[in-house]
Amino acid sequence: MFKKTTIFLSMFVFGILTLNTNAQVKVGLDNWFNRETNAKTGKPYHYLWNDSAWSGYSRWGKIFTDKGAKLSTLNRPNAAVLSKINVYIIVDPDTTSENPKPNYITPEDSKAIEQWVKKGGVLMILANDGPNCEFTHLNQFAARFGITFIPKTMHPVLDKKWDMGAFTSFSDHPIFKGLSKIYLKEIAALSLKAPAKAILTENGLAYMAESKVGKGTVLAVGDPWIYNEYMDHDRLPADFENRKAAENLTDYLLKCAKKK
Repeated sequence: MFKKTTIFLSMFVFGILTLNTNAQVKVGLDNWFNRETNAKTGKPYHYLWNDSAWSGYSRWGKIFTDKGAKLSTLNRPNAAVLSKINVYIIVDPDTTSENPKPNYITPEDSKAIEQWVKKGGVLMILANDGPNCEFTHLNQFAARFGITFIPKTMHPVLDKKWDMGAFTSFSDHPIFKGLSKIYLKEIAALSLKAPAKAILTENGLAYMAESKVGKGTVLAVGDPWIYNEYMDHDRLPADFENRKAAENLTDYLLKCAKKK
């Protein structure tokens, strides 16, 4: 009886561990299309998990890991690379002023990512405003999901006039649950076609969108948005809720990935 009970408990625990491992969402952050190097250190930086300066995503990465996700940093995406992740985040593809030899998004890259999304992948595209992002190839890619970034600078913020970058009117999308004020400065607006739908708008312009493509989900916003500088209140006044927005966004990305 003791042996049978021990075997049963061992199998039960093993099953739980296996279930937890299989359920862990794997989040890949691009470091191919965004591949800037710090001039002082010679190391990659800008919107990376391991960049703890204001320019990085280390705080967002911690939100993911605190919720049980596993992080990775990706080079060029292909079917084999993408098959190992559930969420893929592309941020601010390089211009030639940021990288003398940028890795533009090619038709082959676009096809691989689109097929991955259709199978259930969750894609997050965070672009940038007019002069700070490579739009030609990015838009050729994003158009597959009904999204075009408009290469202009909207929501400019002068000096410390923080409210110039405030959004205070939200749809009932889960990303904005419980929010009253977020900060998005110098952002590109979006032009949308089906299947893309606006989820954040202001004065008739779309600033954030979602597309359901096959079994997958695509979210897009024209700004890197929740990098360390504007995640908390290092600079932002206390009434901005970017961290809460980041928590909501992370929950939504993980939820979409688990529906696969």
